Amino acid sequence: MSSSRRFDILAMGNAIVDVISSETPDFLARRGIPHGCMRLIDADEADSLYGAMGPGREISGGSAANSVVGAAALGARTGFVGRVAADQLGQVFTHDIRAAGVDFTTAPATGGRPTGRCLIVVTPDGERTMNTYLGACQELDSGDLDAAMVADAGILYLEGYLWDPPAPRAAMRSAIAVARAAGTKVAFTLSDVFCVDGHRGDFRELLDAHVDLVFGNENEVKALYQTDDLGVAMARLAAAACTTVITRSEKGAVVIAGGAIHEVPGQTVARVVDTTGAGDLFAGGFMAAMVAGRPLPECAAVGCIAAAEVISHFGARPEADLKALVAARLG
Repeated sequence: MSSSRRFDILAMGNAIVDVISSETPDFLARRGIPHGCMRLIDADEADSLYGAMGPGREISGGSAANSVVGAAALGARTGFVGRVAADQLGQVFTHDIRAAGVDFTTAPATGGRPTGRCLIVVTPDGERTMNTYLGACQELDSGDLDAAMVADAGILYLEGYLWDPPAPRAAMRSAIAVARAAGTKVAFTLSDVFCVDGHRGDFRELLDAHVDLVFGNENEVKALYQTDDLGVAMARLAAAACTTVITRSEKGAVVIAGGAIHEVPGQTVARVVDTTGAGDLFAGGFMAAMVAGRPLPECAAVGCIAAAEVISHFGARPEADLKALVAARLG
């Protein structure tokens, strides 16, 4: 990427504060919440579930925000566009992302919904069940977009979770148009199967004509092409114009680009504590390595290192020195 640009990576996504607590599977069963799911909830259920959860930790999150925090930890120059409210959780999010070295200047909303929060229940198997109240995130619009920031970035990174509400979707389409005109690469994450199921047509169009780099896990890419066969999905992705990165949990990742397929093994983790943010940190690590000029298989290896670090503790933000981990394993 050009060093003359202000940002290596500029992300647009949900500005959310994660509230994480450890509970038993019975806690979920009593409330009819599917184990390991990611679902959207309304304000009333958010209040009820928060009241029922045990002592927890409040940690700034949001998928794309986590990715650029990870990329910043690896030395990339990053920025983030997302909406919070002028409330306590909005202040928490703003402080945390700026403290991580990410440029965040989106003005907080002074009216409307409160700052979004994700109530994350972690069960003893390390799986996370995510209950998200989007709040102010859904009100991000084109007025929050600084076109000059997009044009001054090497990569524009967009979050699939934000595609559902009409106003943020329009803002992201506007950002894509600015990026295309400015020669900024566009990266996109499929985010979740429910996002794919709701916007399959849009996502396929993005991959075919508007996106240079896409991230998805095995289930997401199979859902994209409505197949149970990963090989069929990979063949379809190979025909798309963009570079595709498929994450496979402990199996590592597959990168499909220019007719070549690169399989990269995962990193060994002594104990999986909380899988929240694994895909986010993988994407952040991959993009940070890409802007640093590493070849694609090494980009995936850096992503695996970052993902392995974040699942070894609670929360979706890195706690160890990612640069040191990468240097020790890859040089």
